[in-house]
Parts: sequence; structure tokens; C-alpha cells
Amino acid sequence: MSNNTNAMMGFAPALGWNSWNTFTWDINEQLIRDVADVFVTEGYRDAGYEYIVIDDCWSLKERDADGNLVVDPAKFPSGMKALADYIHDKGLKFGMYSCVGTHTCAGYPGSFEHEFQDAALFAEWGVDYLKYDYCFKPRHISGELLYKRMSLALKNCGRDILFSACNWGEDNVYEWIRESGAHMYRSTGDIRDNWDSVKELALSQIGKQSYTGSFCHNDMDMLIVGMYGGSNSDFIGSIGGCNDIEYKTHFSLWSMMGSPLMIGCDVRKANQVTKDILLNPDLLAINQDPEARGAYRIKPEPQWFHTDDVFMLVKVLTDGDLAIGFFNLSDSQRELSLQFWDMGLPYASGYSLSLYDCWEHKELGVFRERYAPVVAAHDCLVVRAKLVK
Repeated sequence: MSNNTNAMMGFAPALGWNSWNTFTWDINEQLIRDVADVFVTEGYRDAGYEYIVIDDCWSLKERDADGNLVVDPAKFPSGMKALADYIHDKGLKFGMYSCVGTHTCAGYPGSFEHEFQDAALFAEWGVDYLKYDYCFKPRHISGELLYKRMSLALKNCGRDILFSACNWGEDNVYEWIRESGAHMYRSTGDIRDNWDSVKELALSQIGKQSYTGSFCHNDMDMLIVGMYGGSNSDFIGSIGGCNDIEYKTHFSLWSMMGSPLMIGCDVRKANQVTKDILLNPDLLAINQDPEARGAYRIKPEPQWFHTDDVFMLVKVLTDGDLAIGFFNLSDSQRELSLQFWDMGLPYASGYSLSLYDCWEHKELGVFRERYAPVVAAHDCLVVRAKLVK
């Protein structure tokens, strides 16, 4: 079963799969069952991925006479309770989607003024995770209040449901989201399956490392690893996508920065490279480190780069190790020179760093004062560093 350190709901960043990036509106219960099956047979569950989440477009366009949401019988003929039971029987958890507004982003009923009713219904169905979007919000009511409203409803629905607040980084969300009770919060606009989107979202969160931590994780949006332009949405990207190096860098950034890791590709068709990226135990261990500390940025010496595209991220780990990511988001090869004193390790201390390559899964050796790898364009190196005397 799972080796996820998330012993308590929301303690570590959520790991799972979401239907939106690849399938958007084209969802059905067989697809969700198939994904749950693959999570077990291909090792995702054992690696720590546990949530299977249905995004928008699962309901009918109108509530019933009692004001309840109605599952689309053509897409989900067995109903949500049966689907949740199937997922639970696999040792996994079940997630669903709603919205703070009168309607969801795709025009289905939202939970505005139905928060407590919907939370009770989700609990009845066996839901473990709610993604709560931000479309069609009445302008005269603050989003902050609406997220607090649903948080209160979920915490009193009789079931433990992880609250994934998705307001796209609007309304100074960093200032109030932890107090609202959300377990994770979207800090960015929607990701797209291209390199520019990965780069833009990652850079937008540099300097915000203090706004993530246990029980309220900074969600930089779902993963695009392994999509290769496979979305049925032209906006997300139905042509091309990223290459494997870019997907590796994307996964490294999200892992280092403590984002929840919600897979967005069709895992039924994932190739070996995609599986190697998503199931990398060294990167998952960094992402799931119990202290859940944000990663701080160091710009490399010499400083004549004058660019935000080339940098190191350092994440302090529970056992005293450091996770260090060397990221070259530029379009040409670069040497990234890391001076250990920038991480609090002076030469005079007598300590060196023993470095382990988290992608090649091998020891790199012991280094004193400085380490300066050459990193290809759009590529990265992630190491785990241990102090040695």
C-alpha cells in the first residue's frame, strides 16, 4: 500500500490524478475505474498517489426539485456512491469538483448558497477530496467568505474531505487562505501543455515559499507530464506539448516547491519515460518531506547572468539534508555555480556536502565550498545533499 507520509489529511501535499487536463468534459465512470485500476497495477498507489479526482462536467445542468445536484446518468450510470466504493476498494480515495459560484466554469450548477447541502451530499457519496473552483462568483460577495463557507460545511459534513481551494491566486489569497481551513490552494492560472506555461507558473511562485506548509499547500496546478499534446482542449494543448526533458524539469520544480502532484495525463497510455518521471521515489520523497518547507532561491555566481531563468532552489529537509535543484529555464546551456555559504555552510565549518543525483539515482561525490554543474537548456539537476565532516 501507500508509503505516503500523509498520515493526516493535508499533512503532506496531495498526490493523485485529475481528469481535466486530458479529458475535460469527456468523462465517464469506466474511464475513472480504469484509472483506478492502473494506479494499482502500474505502481502509482504504492508510490503514494492516492486521489482519483473527477473535475467539471459530471452533473446535469439543473438541480432536482429538492435542490440537490444530479449526477449525469449517461456518464455515470451506476452513480457516484458506487464509483466511490470501487475506488475505495482499490485502497484509493475519491475526489470531485464544484465551484463557489452559481455555476461551474463549464456552466453546470455551482455550490453558491448550497454549500452545506452539497457538502452533505458529497459525504453521502463517499467523497474524500473536493476541488472548489472560482467561476461565476456573484460580484457583491467576497471570494474569501465563500471559501470559508464551504470549508465550514466540509468540516461539519460528517466525513473527512480534503478541501482544494482553486481561486487561481486571486484576491490576495496568500493572506487569508490558511485561516479559511483549506488544505491546498491554487496560486496560479490554468496550466497549459507547453514549456512557456511551465516556466511562467514556476517563476510566478518564486519568493512565495513562506506561503506553503503542512495543512495548506501551495498548488501550482495539475501536472502535464506525459500529455504530449494529448488534451481534447485546444486551450490546454492538443498539439505538441513538451518534450521529456521539459516534463522532467516541470516535475522537479513542482516537487521542490512543495506543490500537490495531481497527474493530468492519460495514465492508461503512459510510456516508460512518463512513468519514470511520475514514480521517481527520490523526487516524491522531497515533495512529501514531513516538514513541508518551501524552497528558497539562490541565483548562481557569477552574477552576470542577470536573468530569472537560471537559478537554484534549496529545500530544507526534516533529517538535516538539503534538496537542491539546479534549474536552467533558458534556451542555452549554462553552468550553475552554487557557493555553499549561500546555504549557511561556511568553509570554516569543516563540513562538506555529499551529493546524490535524484534523477540518475547515484552518488556524485563529496564537495567542499562549491558545486558547479553544467545544465542543458530547459533541463535541471536535483541532488540530495548530506553534511559530512
